[in-house]
Amino acid sequence: MSAIAMIPVVSSNVESIGYEEGTQTLRVKFLNGSVYDYKNVPIMEFEQLKNAQSVGSYLNRNIKGNYTYEKVG
Repeated sequence: MSAIAMIPVVSSNVESIGYEEGTQTLRVKFLNGSVYDYKNVPIMEFEQLKNAQSVGSYLNRNIKGNYTYEKVG
């Protein structure tokens, strides 16, 4: 698992999020400890997720199902 700087978020489901611009990888760490990398996510999408009123809702509406992902932790 490559090092991606993680930013803590206030969420009932998500602990922290991070982004690697070079590979357009969005990393999401959930409160249950699991970590997922979402591939080919535009930086704009990460910025909107980071600034969303509800990170979990934004993730469900705009990320899940729209980008390929893999469990990395």
